[in-house]
Amino acid sequence: MLAQTEIHRGDILSITGTKTHTERMEKEVGHVDRTTTETDMVWVGLFIVVFGLLGALAVNVDGAPVTLSVSGGVLIGGLVLGWLRSIHPTFARLPEPTQWFMNSVGLNVFIAIVGISAGPGFVAGLKSAGLGLFGIGAAATAIPMLLAPLIGKYIFKFHPAINLGVCGGARTSTASVAMVGEKANSNIPMLGYTVPYAVSNTLLTLMGMFMVLFY
Repeated sequence: MLAQTEIHRGDILSITGTKTHTERMEKEVGHVDRTTTETDMVWVGLFIVVFGLLGALAVNVDGAPVTLSVSGGVLIGGLVLGWLRSIHPTFARLPEPTQWFMNSVGLNVFIAIVGISAGPGFVAGLKSAGLGLFGIGAAATAIPMLLAPLIGKYIFKFHPAINLGVCGGARTSTASVAMVGEKANSNIPMLGYTVPYAVSNTLLTLMGMFMVLFY
């Protein structure tokens, strides 16, 4: 770090030295986020419970209940908690091994549950609507996946790694972005992943209910 280096709020510095020197640096710069394997379950659990309960609340619109759902409430709670931690990195610690477990094992369990739950309805819908329903679903899935990388590259001029992160986030596909980051040996794709993922998850939760209610 040079004398003319500017440090802004939220910047993360990695320092090495004796305990005395690092403690003095801590007093001058800010909080030390020490490497640990412990998860701050008090704050994480509190936000899950509070926002899960808020998401379970329903508001009647023309006699129809509209709700964020528990999962939508927890999603918003995670966004709020992540934003607060970015400002005050002194609480709500979630170590990388825990994040890996949630992203890998948790995601696979979620996909399995969704598949098991949707299986009977999918078969019944296929029998009643025919292969046309399957074709529409395939087109609705494939067309955005084919157009999004081209739009990101030629219209928005994104960096290729960030462009792939944006596409993965828009599709709420954590596994694909993790694979891109692993192949690239870089976390750059995650820079484009976070915001589209949050927006897409929120819109998927809300717009699905509104489409059912009003269309």
